[in-house]
Formats: sequence, structure tokens, C-alpha cells
Amino acid sequence: MDTKEVIEVRELAEIAPSSKVVILDCRYDLADPEAGARDYAKGHIPGAHYASLHRDLSGPKARYGGRHPMPSAEDFQRFARALGIERDSLVVLYDDHRLAFAARAWFLFHYFGHNRIAILNGGLNAWRNADLPLQHTVPARPDDGDFTAIPRQEILLDHGRIFSALDNPPWQLIDARDPRRFAGIEEPIDPIAGHIPTAINKPWQGVTRKDGSLKSRSELRKHWQDIPADDQLVNYCGSGVTACVNYFSLYLIGRTDALLYPGSWSDWCAHMLYPQTEQSE
Repeated sequence: MDTKEVIEVRELAEIAPSSKVVILDCRYDLADPEAGARDYAKGHIPGAHYASLHRDLSGPKARYGGRHPMPSAEDFQRFARALGIERDSLVVLYDDHRLAFAARAWFLFHYFGHNRIAILNGGLNAWRNADLPLQHTVPARPDDGDFTAIPRQEILLDHGRIFSALDNPPWQLIDARDPRRFAGIEEPIDPIAGHIPTAINKPWQGVTRKDGSLKSRSELRKHWQDIPADDQLVNYCGSGVTACVNYFSLYLIGRTDALLYPGSWSDWCAHMLYPQTEQSE
């Protein structure tokens, strides 16, 4: 099949038996990190393997880097190969939370150089609503694949580059968090409330409908039309996860030069709290 970024449930049902299709269940709950794995055990799309945000789609936490750091190329390559992912495999990703975690997985595959990746439109809810079957057993472990992680470093920005350009930024910062967190009215997770100076707010839920399906390309273009098309956009959120939803939506409408600040607000807070040790670590 042709490579595309979004796949519908009926299309997935038709091609899923292929050995060249690898399906990842990315369900997760930030408040209960093991909830996704439990939900996976209760029923998942046939053939799907589970991918945990904190175990598989993040690296080890440190003082800097945010609450969900990017995994290393070595670790992500090991994870992908263990799932049988080949260089030409189609990797299909889904969750049940309006792309929040499927988009994170999509970004990682994109960042590490894999081009055949698609998100299931509407996620598991769309699959269930189509009366398609669920599986309750874990698929057999496949033979190792030959996936090779080649980082695209140029699509990431770190704290130092953003901070040094605050007086005259060559990009527009986009904060994907809820408006009340962006405004500093409430902050349930990170130690400091507020947002990075010069940022504007585009909540990540705005690119999907309430049922979890993506808005049309024309709706997405309208969603982003208030930002000049020639502005380079830097996406961030609390920990670099839901910012990937905005990044993915921009990619769908052709704004493929967008960047990601993976440490996001949690990393920004760490640099505010521990500025004296930053130079020595």
C-alpha cells in the first residue's frame, strides 16, 4: 500500500494480517502509568503489541530533559527491532485519548528516520464502533527486525537554543497545554506555573473531534491559519508528549519544517529551579 500518515479502521482490518504491518497499542494514563497495559490485556486490536509511554517511548529521567525525555537511538532501535519492525514495515499506531500517545510514538518513528508510519483515525474507539474484533492474548514474539534508528537532530530544539533567542526569536513557540495551564492559573503537574515567554497557546485537543477522530485537512488548515505560513513553529507542552499531536497535525497540512522542544515546560522549569548547576552538568 502507499505510505500515508492516517489510516482508517476498515483499511487496517484488510491489511493487518500482512507480515509487513506492525500495530502498536499506545494507550496510557499519566495519572496511572500501568492503566494502559491493563487495558491492553482486556482487549486490543488483533496482532497489536503494547508500547508504554514511560518504558518504551521515553528515556531515563534526569535533572534536565523533562518528565518524558526522548529515548536514545540505541534504546529505541532495540525496542523497534524486538517488535519485528523492518526498514519497510508499515507501523500503525493507536490509542484511546485523541492521539495524545499515538502521536508521541509517530513522532519518535519519524525522528528516528522511519517513513512508513500511520496513526489509526479515531483510535480504538473507532475500531470498536465498527464492530471489529478484539484480541485478549499477547501476540507471539516476532523475529527481530532490521529497523535502524537514524536521528533527525535538526527537528529538535533544546532549552539553551530557545533561551538564547528569547529577545529576538526566529520561530514562533506553540504551547499545546490547556489554556488554564498556559495562563498560569493552575499547574497540577509541574513545579512552576506559566509558559515560555513569546509562546502562544494552541491546545492539542483542537486538532481532533470529541470522538478522537482527526479533523479534515481543510479544518486543520483553518485551525492554524492565524499563524503566518512562513513562520517556523516550535511545539512544546508539559513534557513533550501532547506537543506531538500539534506537530503531527502541522505535518498533515504540509508544514513539515516544524520543530519540537522535547523537554518542554517540565525541562524549562528545571532550568529555572537549578540554574547554578546547569553549566557543570
